[in-house]
Amino acid sequence: MKRIIVALLLVAPIPGLAADDPPVKKSSTGICHAQGSSYYAQTKKFEAFKTMDDCLKSGGRLPKK
Repeated sequence: MKRIIVALLLVAPIPGLAADDPPVKKSSTGICHAQGSSYYAQTKKFEAFKTMDDCLKSGGRLPKK
C-alpha cells in the first residue's frame, strides 16, 4: 500500500504547471525564474532552459527577491 501512495506522489502534477513547462524561464528582461518561484507562472515571454546555471551562463540574472 505504501508503494502505491509513493508512486502517486511522484507522478502527481504540481498545481499551476503544465507538463511542457520548462524547468527555468529567462524573461524578456533577462531574469531567470525557476519552477515554483514567485514570478515563474507570470512569465509569458521567455527563453527556456534546463537548469538555472544554463540560464545564468546565457547572460540572465537571479531575481532580486
